[in-house]
Amino acid sequence: MQELETLTRLVCNVAREAGSYIRKEREGFSADKVERKHAHDYVSYVDKGSERQIVEALRRLLPEAGFITEEGLATHTDEQMLWVVDPLDGTTNFIHGFAPYAVSIALMQGHRILVGVVYDVCADECFSAWLGGGAYVNGQPIHVGCSAIGDALLCLQLPYNSDAYKPVIQHLISRFYGNVGSIRMIGSAAMALCYVAAGRLDAYAERYIGQWDYMAGALIVSEAGGRVTDYAGADDFTQGDCVVATNGVVHADLLEAVKRTLPTP
Repeated sequence: MQELETLTRLVCNVAREAGSYIRKEREGFSADKVERKHAHDYVSYVDKGSERQIVEALRRLLPEAGFITEEGLATHTDEQMLWVVDPLDGTTNFIHGFAPYAVSIALMQGHRILVGVVYDVCADECFSAWLGGGAYVNGQPIHVGCSAIGDALLCLQLPYNSDAYKPVIQHLISRFYGNVGSIRMIGSAAMALCYVAAGRLDAYAERYIGQWDYMAGALIVSEAGGRVTDYAGADDFTQGDCVVATNGVVHADLLEAVKRTLPTP
């Protein structure tokens, strides 16, 4: 436990340093420096520079660990522990100067998430958790909210795979718009999860995302007293591409809705 707590604090420093780099680069950033990975899916030299910096720092912290990273600048073979890194979650937000965007770093061992750190570059907030240790923002404990579905603030994101997800989001909007407190879309999976953990949102759901998008935030939600599953309701969500994260109170309502969007077996 003590080792994980110490490691988490060190990872927070790594995330903050990467965030400082991102913040500095945003000052003179130009959209002509953006590359298109897929339709509506962008990357810039800032994503790559942040990832390079993070990977180098994490290798010094834990040389025996491998990597799963969004930009693929580091890989893994048969290592028992893996760093899961999104060097800039919310790239489209970053390009437009629209908050939030964040650095997300998790450490996994098998299907267990040991450490999760998400640094909100715009708000200078570092969310963190280690397995069994609770969840924090800038060192202060956080906990999920307690709103029931009728008063809940939901985050229903729009992933890049628009053709596949369009019928899903249409169903979710139809089900919840007018039946909950309100709905938001913020453009960063990592930050949506942290907002659930801090009680700023009551629930979040998204599909067709990478492990780097949600692994750190998922641990933070769990350690803040929330519940995280995949769209089918499985507690082991670590190997998939979808996540439902809530305050626990509204989980059954949101899960029932997303299950209806899954293909019939």
